[in-house]
Amino acid sequence: MRNIKAVMSYDGTAYHGFQRQENAVGIQNILEEKLSYLTNGDVKVNGCSRTDTGVHANEYCFSFNTEHPIPCNNIVRGLNSLLPDDIAIRSCEDVPLDFHARYSCKGKEYMYLILNSPVKDPFLANRAFHYPYSLDIPLIRKAAQDLVGTHDFTSFCGTANQKENSVRTIEYFKVETAAENENIVKFIVKGDGFLYNMVRIMAGTLIYINEGRIPADAVPYILEAKDRNKAGKTAVPYGLYLNRVYY
Repeated sequence: MRNIKAVMSYDGTAYHGFQRQENAVGIQNILEEKLSYLTNGDVKVNGCSRTDTGVHANEYCFSFNTEHPIPCNNIVRGLNSLLPDDIAIRSCEDVPLDFHARYSCKGKEYMYLILNSPVKDPFLANRAFHYPYSLDIPLIRKAAQDLVGTHDFTSFCGTANQKENSVRTIEYFKVETAAENENIVKFIVKGDGFLYNMVRIMAGTLIYINEGRIPADAVPYILEAKDRNKAGKTAVPYGLYLNRVYY
């Protein structure tokens, strides 16, 4: 038996997230179908993370078991010939049998893209959140630093009946303007784990701070409240990218 780790990128516009769906198409459905065909076996894929409908990935890791001897470079070539154009396999390697794409993960980096321009860009449709109003970058950057560190992020979780441990550690939260396009603002956040909708709620909260709907110094109080209603809106999914995965 082999255990294989693969890295892919995908545009999530056409999919109902990564996870396998019964009545819709998830990325996992497509991967398992194509891998089963390629290896002539019944392949089940372990993903590094669930992603919501419309969310994208620059780097997404998954693992699977197979008894087929096909070399990894042929898996990359074979899968890319079978997969739709919005999913691409970047690399593939044999790993120890105890490796698991989700449970072996030590951290993730997400990126949230905002098109900050009065005019929409058709080439960024479904790939960035169009925000036509002024953004106070220094204000947002300062407020974002209150999210850095180890906190209980219950207020930033989209599940009403959150039962798992809600404590997470955010290593950094960067607010940057893209070098290639000054109208694109990037929120880049790295942590040891993320709750459901956590990055999107953080992004929406910072937008509310920008608009004056939430005070600029309110993040510590929002965290302390452990109340989803104290944070801002959940930002639209198509601005979100899983950017890097750490093992």
